[in-house]
Amino acid sequence: MPSRRKSPRPTAYGLAALASAALLAGCSTADPGEPGAEETAASPAREVLLQPAGAQGPAPFTPSTAQEGAPVREDAPPVTDVAAPAPEGHSLTGATPGLYGGTRALASCNVEQQAAYLTAEPAKARAFAESAGIPEGNLAGWLRGLTPVLLRADTRVTSHGYRDGRATAYQSVLQAGTAVLVDQYGTPRVRCACGNPLRSPADARDARHTGEPWAGYRPDRVVVITPTSTVVTRLVIASAADNTWLERRTGSDGEQDRRPDVLPPCAPASCDLVADPPAPLPDGPAPADPPATTRPPGPGRPTGPSDRPSPATPEAPGEPAPHDEPVAPPAPDGGTTVPTPDAPAEPDVPGVPDGPGEQPVPEPPPSFEEAFPAETVPDQPETFEG
Repeated sequence: MPSRRKSPRPTAYGLAALASAALLAGCSTADPGEPGAEETAASPAREVLLQPAGAQGPAPFTPSTAQEGAPVREDAPPVTDVAAPAPEGHSLTGATPGLYGGTRALASCNVEQQAAYLTAEPAKARAFAESAGIPEGNLAGWLRGLTPVLLRADTRVTSHGYRDGRATAYQSVLQAGTAVLVDQYGTPRVRCACGNPLRSPADARDARHTGEPWAGYRPDRVVVITPTSTVVTRLVIASAADNTWLERRTGSDGEQDRRPDVLPPCAPASCDLVADPPAPLPDGPAPADPPATTRPPGPGRPTGPSDRPSPATPEAPGEPAPHDEPVAPPAPDGGTTVPTPDAPAEPDVPGVPDGPGEQPVPEPPPSFEEAFPAETVPDQPETFEG
């Protein structure tokens, strides 16, 4: 980013010019992604673009990296005025259970592909980093720390398009089912259908809709996701396959998904995120890494960690598991024989009888004559050393 020189003290004419420029920026009606459509947190939005989950939208940063969700159409929907006013949105923290969804052990976005697309073009990487508010040199690492999920409610955000070598911000509502990458505070940061960076939405009072509303869209059901006050290590998401709860570690692709230890008070399908959202569950310590055991892939099933943990101590072949009784083989007559476990082999000790329960009888010591025959008795020394 070029360095900013210290400007001289503005005159009255200069202040008036700055005020006019700010007014024009706030009231622009240019298409999203075009110069002049940029919004800031200080200036209220005048237009909010509706973006269906299956549309790439205007001025994408990258091709789609979405792996789950609605099929992505490359053509943007037509931009037309919508009579209903743009919503402010119901505020929900990023740790709200059921705010996001996904499929067990399946990432909704290809994070590595997203990083490769952005880092391949330095100008685009620079614009992305500036829009996202992160260091350009750590772009790939930052992306790898995000979590791929699906939105489960229509969500207001500030999106950024890329055109003519720079990024432009615009206000947007993303349809439920949109694949996004969320950060360690639970907030959406990248839209996977277009690679556009996402930030918190600007004030949308008195703004109007643009774009094409989808079936079931209700402005009074739109949410705004706010960051958590502390870093979260896992998210409680809704399974898109069977209406159950999943716990997904933040920064993972879903390969460590598991059933939460503490379940929300309602099922994912019956939780009302707007009227009565479930309270965030205690984050606590991160779950332990799963065992290295893997299950063979089946049709339509990705390779991933096994659902069943490995035993703490490997079992030797042919030996029963610890604390288990040996299984007796069937007897020839249909009954059951109980084999007697073989006792461990004892080392041979001279003079110890083989019979069980018998005490060994020590042999008597040899006599003096046997130990020292008369012809071989050695000379005894006159003195003895202690």
